[in-house]
Amino acid sequence: MWGLSPRYLSATLCVFAIPALASAQGVASDMGPAIGLNEALARTLASNPELMALGYQIDAAEGRLQQAGIAPYPELGVALQDALGTDDFQGLKSAETTVTINWVLERGVRQRRVEAARADVSLRTLEVEISRLDAAAETARRFLVCLAFQARLSNAMEGVRLAEETVEAVRARVSAGGAPEAELARAEAELARAELLREGYQHELLSAYHRLSTQWGDTRPDFGSVEGDLQTLPADEPFETFLSRAEQNPELARFMSQQRLAEAELRIAQARSRPDWRASAGVRRVEATDDLALVGGITIPLGTRDRNLGLVAESRANVARTEADAVAARVRLETALFDLHQDLVHNLHIATRLQGDVIPRIERALADTRRAYDLGRYSYFEWSVVQGELLEANNDLLEASVGAHGVVIEIERLTGVPAAAQ
Repeated sequence: MWGLSPRYLSATLCVFAIPALASAQGVASDMGPAIGLNEALARTLASNPELMALGYQIDAAEGRLQQAGIAPYPELGVALQDALGTDDFQGLKSAETTVTINWVLERGVRQRRVEAARADVSLRTLEVEISRLDAAAETARRFLVCLAFQARLSNAMEGVRLAEETVEAVRARVSAGGAPEAELARAEAELARAELLREGYQHELLSAYHRLSTQWGDTRPDFGSVEGDLQTLPADEPFETFLSRAEQNPELARFMSQQRLAEAELRIAQARSRPDWRASAGVRRVEATDDLALVGGITIPLGTRDRNLGLVAESRANVARTEADAVAARVRLETALFDLHQDLVHNLHIATRLQGDVIPRIERALADTRRAYDLGRYSYFEWSVVQGELLEANNDLLEASVGAHGVVIEIERLTGVPAAAQ
């Protein structure tokens, strides 16, 4: 019951880096080795502090199941009659001593309690598994954030490189008298801004590493980067494909378990509407005649036929409520899946157009603009504008891809099935 595999999240989380970027490993720090998503998920499921406490819920439910199966103990009764009186009843010479064993006829209540306790164990087990699924999904999200900041930092480093290259080119042109000093000042200012952006992403990345490591209880990460293939976009599958997997949503399974528990509690309430009978059997000794006799009896309560009407009505309402909750959950699930699918399609469209149409054209324009600048045909302003457009397009591509992979994580969380499953 504790064997949730992280495979469902790692199967399609191929978080992307645009071709203009260096590999994510290129921004690794000296904090430690790189860590992959599978290892991060395994650490989370093994050591997440919040998950560690959830197993006790199952232990408690199993204890209630064990208790539900225990039958009431029989009772030993001893009765003394016609003793310690007057005349013929002085002392114990006329006493009658009766020893009996009494027990409760539960009439099916104990079996109903066991069924309810077993349903509760199933529900608690499923809730723990859902919590583990949530923790794994959150780890995948944080891993994606780390990978995204690595790519943003790589973009920023490329921006610094371009700015440094520009400063050198402008300085040479100013020295040759082909450009005013103002152009060099602007180029140096752009370099300073690019360096500030790079430093900002370095701080953000360090914080993201710390947030990831807390998923398995470490306040200081023992890794220096995260590994991932950042160039493969998720597959664009039809909405109907995602919808067909919705039946495996763990939340729907929880509603089914809740319904079974509510039905078991209803059967308990109905069984308890019939009052318990009590039976007894024993031996009576008559001192006066030194005789023994068997005695027995049964006790049937009167006037208590409908004593649990309110409890039965409450249990029926709980059953109906769980059915209604399940229907509402299906509607919410389908709506959420549709919205996520639209986001996925939109992000994939943006990324594909940027990769295939926009960035290649800007790269050609930048090369042409640089040559024209060296020949004195374009100004620094025209060159810097094209550089900025390329950096902006690269950043847009990165964000669209990160958005697409983030949507995949949410779809897998809702369906419990990898988005690439066939």
